[in-house]
Amino acid sequence: MSALLIRNATILTMDDARPRAAALAIAHGHVAAVGDEAEARAAAGPGAREVDAGGRTVLPGFIDPHNHLLSTAESLAAVDAGYPAVTSVADLVAAIAEEARRTPPGQWIRAFGMDDAKYPEGRPTRRRLDEATTEHPVIIYHVSGHQAVVNTAALQQAGISDDVADPAGGALLRDEGGRLTGMVVDSAMELLLPLAVDIGCHGPNFHTDLPAEQLLGWLADARVPYLSAGLTTICDPQVSSRELRTYRAARAAGTLPLRTVGMPLSHQLDALTAVGLAGPFGDDWLRLGAMKFYSDGTLLGGTAKFTVPYGERGQFAGSMYWAPEKLRDLVARAAGEGWQVAIHTQGDAAMEHTLAAIGAAARVSGPDARPRIEHCGYPTPEQTKRFTDYGVIPVNQPNFLHDSGGDFLRRLGDRAHRLQPMREELDLGLRPVLSSDSFVSSLRPLDTVANAVRRTTREGAEIGAEQAVTLHEALRMHTIDAAYALGMEDRIGSLKPGKLADVVVLDRDIEAAPLDRLHEGAAWITVLDGEIAYDARTAA
Repeated sequence: MSALLIRNATILTMDDARPRAAALAIAHGHVAAVGDEAEARAAAGPGAREVDAGGRTVLPGFIDPHNHLLSTAESLAAVDAGYPAVTSVADLVAAIAEEARRTPPGQWIRAFGMDDAKYPEGRPTRRRLDEATTEHPVIIYHVSGHQAVVNTAALQQAGISDDVADPAGGALLRDEGGRLTGMVVDSAMELLLPLAVDIGCHGPNFHTDLPAEQLLGWLADARVPYLSAGLTTICDPQVSSRELRTYRAARAAGTLPLRTVGMPLSHQLDALTAVGLAGPFGDDWLRLGAMKFYSDGTLLGGTAKFTVPYGERGQFAGSMYWAPEKLRDLVARAAGEGWQVAIHTQGDAAMEHTLAAIGAAARVSGPDARPRIEHCGYPTPEQTKRFTDYGVIPVNQPNFLHDSGGDFLRRLGDRAHRLQPMREELDLGLRPVLSSDSFVSSLRPLDTVANAVRRTTREGAEIGAEQAVTLHEALRMHTIDAAYALGMEDRIGSLKPGKLADVVVLDRDIEAAPLDRLHEGAAWITVLDGEIAYDARTAA
């Protein structure tokens, strides 16, 4: 590995012992020195490659502790049904019809990102999708990942008729006459496509059975979108055997885009226990981390479990994946086997059950358990205080506040203002982290940082402004604190001599950027494992 010197920079190290510097030396895949130019130059040695940063901001490579890497790679290769590309049912039908014109009859058409809460016509139906095509089975995944809508051909191919029973943990929505509308929720998604794995009632099953070479190709194609955003490590929060096989194959082939931590889904607990395996396990490129559990459903899709139902008419009662005692027993059993636990939780009613499960886990965990609450949507003030009893790590996604904040304000009223209460979490001494939940929202860390700082909706309304964080707090939450959530803070997350050399040189001085333009930033250069992995100066 060649040595690298980055100079004339504004370096935010995320190392409290030396928080700022002007130059950085990298050698043998590690940070060799951080300080002034003379110090860094001496450490880099003669013949080092030099980068004049021109005053740009330099940070540790961004770490996304909740990012569905393989599913994002799939979505990048599918029809974009996200807002604002698609703003109505009519737009959705047109996008599918366009894809049908270039897709051989009988092949599946897949789309990601549908946000029907923004459609003037309301939810799409299979009849409307049939207007686009009757010769292709069609599935359109909701932006939350917890719902989908399909056309009639998809239902027929799956052998699903109006008399089908709802599976545990899911539903097929029906009209007033009892006919299927084509909308399927949570575990009912499993009935539609050939699946690579059976996950039971352990979360939404988007682990579809696709050719390995196709998955590997999509994963390799995701390299530039991720590295150009400055990401160097992600944690995939829902890993089944499908994802792990793909990541292992990519690692062996040298096409894994960035460091990847996998969170096994809880349906695998018995099998992993039988072979004596628990996280952390692996190396610095591919490893297993926490185990993932589900408490309730999705805030975006109306299945989050609140004490008081939400919605314009109070129509969303929410749903739970498990009875409270079963969730508690499952989580405690995993903790007893040595797993860090991570529980998807949105509403305050679900949060109560999650805290009970974390309490049970605490009785059998080691001294540094670091339980995670994924999304951590609406903890009450009393619940947030109880996080401190267990050292809970809230895993926030403030992009939702921008993308769907207008919907939250309409459906939750004043409750929307304490969604993801990050200021409160920080003030209590917790270590909340930032993440994207990509493919559900933008994978770009500076979008996430901007939305944590601004706390405004897409329409420009404030949403919980008192819960905003500062720029430096947000950057820390996406670097060293994110590394802590992964149990990797000793190797990544800060620019400190001896640590792995994962570095992003932003394309601007981020501290000088106006708040309303923070999101425009991107990587100028991304260094991964000591080598320049992305360079905007030479990118096609």
